[in-house]
Amino acid sequence: MPTKPVSHDPSAAKPVVTLAGIGRRAGAWFLHELGEILPPTIFFFVGFNLIVLTTNLILADYFVAFANFMLATAGALVVGKVVPVVNAMPFLGRYDRAPLIQPILFKTFVYSIAVFLARLLEHFIEFWLIDHNPVGDFLPHMISTFSWHRFAAIQIWILVLFLIYLTASEFNHLFGERELGRILFTYRPSELQLNRRQRIRELVRLGRLADAHSVDEFRDPTSSAHTQLVDIVRRLARQPRVRHSIK
Repeated sequence: MPTKPVSHDPSAAKPVVTLAGIGRRAGAWFLHELGEILPPTIFFFVGFNLIVLTTNLILADYFVAFANFMLATAGALVVGKVVPVVNAMPFLGRYDRAPLIQPILFKTFVYSIAVFLARLLEHFIEFWLIDHNPVGDFLPHMISTFSWHRFAAIQIWILVLFLIYLTASEFNHLFGERELGRILFTYRPSELQLNRRQRIRELVRLGRLADAHSVDEFRDPTSSAHTQLVDIVRRLARQPRVRHSIK
């Protein structure tokens, strides 16, 4: 009895490959979002709990209440959720080419307003969905019973913490990804000719030199730009290691 040859359909393996590709993309997206959420969440978690701790110490209450700890944690989570949403807005990079103070202040203002709206939205959801109150009663409730002094104090601290966080973040982007952490926490080898401060100054000189001259001038070995470039690179470069020959 003749047997029918089994045909191998190449399209049969496509769903597996497609699912694997979707899984990799989903994993990469999740890690990217986690990388954006974790730094501000950890920073504001520490910042808010320091505010709670120092406030309790000033008020002679040396045992931090668990409720205050939970409020500080919730505030940090709100900030962590808001940051990636604001990062996706195209206007956020409006002042990226301006002097550094402008993007820092602009982003601090935008993030603070976004967190302010997110906090109001959370109170509205709690008032409407959890407490089952009419939507129309939210504004009178906010005016009559809401603790605006406490809300404003927390918002001021959010503004200050964002100013610190974004200053560090902008310097990190300026030096290069993770370069600021390496400068702060990594011990530089003793064979480097320059210390950190001198190295940064030389890099600033290199940037100014690049702004003032063209590529053709740097290629010309007889030009002043080429001579200055070589001098800066020589000062930045590592000293050659001396190899001791064994006799």
